Amino acid sequence: MFEQPIARVKLPFLDAVLVHDPAAIRRVLVDNPGNYRKDPIQRRILSAGLSDGLLSVEGERWEVQRRTLAPLFARRTVTALMQPMLMAAEALVQRWNGLAAQSILDVAAEMTRVTLNVLALTIFSDGLSSNIDEFRLAMNAYFASIGRIGALDLFGAPKTVPRPGGRSLRRTMSYFEAVIDEIIATRRRRLDGMTQAEAPADLLTLLLRALDPSTGRPMSLAEVRSNILTFLSAGHETTANTLAWSLFLLSQAPDWALQVRKEADRELAGPVEGLADRLVMTRAVVDEALRLYPPIAALSRAAEQGDRLGAEEIKPGALIVIAPYVLHRHRALWEQPDGFDPTRFLPERRGAVARYTYLPFGAGPRTCIGSSFALQEAILLLAVLVQRFDMRLAPAAKVWPQQKITLRPAHGLPMVITPR
Repeated sequence: MFEQPIARVKLPFLDAVLVHDPAAIRRVLVDNPGNYRKDPIQRRILSAGLSDGLLSVEGERWEVQRRTLAPLFARRTVTALMQPMLMAAEALVQRWNGLAAQSILDVAAEMTRVTLNVLALTIFSDGLSSNIDEFRLAMNAYFASIGRIGALDLFGAPKTVPRPGGRSLRRTMSYFEAVIDEIIATRRRRLDGMTQAEAPADLLTLLLRALDPSTGRPMSLAEVRSNILTFLSAGHETTANTLAWSLFLLSQAPDWALQVRKEADRELAGPVEGLADRLVMTRAVVDEALRLYPPIAALSRAAEQGDRLGAEEIKPGALIVIAPYVLHRHRALWEQPDGFDPTRFLPERRGAVARYTYLPFGAGPRTCIGSSFALQEAILLLAVLVQRFDMRLAPAAKVWPQQKITLRPAHGLPMVITPR
């Protein structure tokens, strides 16, 4: 798998093709994306609360939402959100500073807390109206439910057929909808009569006031709700895992931890403006963590019509799987593919990384719209934490990746935390 560019796999009732050839990946994601749509199992997973959001919709609805949401993630907008990201980092620092000496924490769980707090502050400004730990636990239950793929899904049973855990998922979704609808209603009342300068400067204001550039139409309540839930779920989970794996890798590479700390000591003392761009070493570590442990370890598509990828004939209905976890460790594409080497992503070497060999955020029209937000957040949080704390893996820790919608440490990430 880590050596073949394209491999055909026989699954029960399904023709599957594993694609890790850059030219074939480009064909699927960029040159002919209309022929490769999200497959039924992926659509089933995303249908739970996200069916009206950018991650799930297809065709014209996707085009309209992409145009409407693009300004929310423009560089200027994302850069303006650095301060609340640093506020969330500082809140975590204060909490960790209050711990007893040599405390052991599950850093993976801690990263989900801080990234959810970042989103609460950047989307909602004033934070979540709900208790953030209650919301985090509900999010964990949500991912556990939607990640459960059973025989009914594999056999294509309609959504009306009850699934195990369906009742729990409905309760979780009702909770999310109540929290998000209350926040939206409160914000709409506040925005009535406010000028643009007076309105809270966060993503919720931008989302509620966003208009399709082509038609001038705003989003519906269902679309706003689905996209908020998309940002909260996909956004915090993927960035939390990126941070957890970055901290794990640095715990195994003290020389790189020292370089990141020296850079953080120097740059965090300077102005906030341009900070993320100055954290070059930190960015390289995050990029290498995304290579070795991409949060979305596999992308899947279903071929609507026949096609050809390399030497392989693709039949209608075939399942196409592009696995960044495999692609990023492919023997034919990377030197020392399993080694931790952030120098690959330093400015002087980054140009040597061939296109379509590195896909932490996908590629083509459906590339992750929030990639710049996620990268900035991960870079800032990692710099702050490495500057302020020594973190080493707990002696009995067993760290192993587990694919559960996202790629996370299977047993958490217990680390000994020592303030500097």
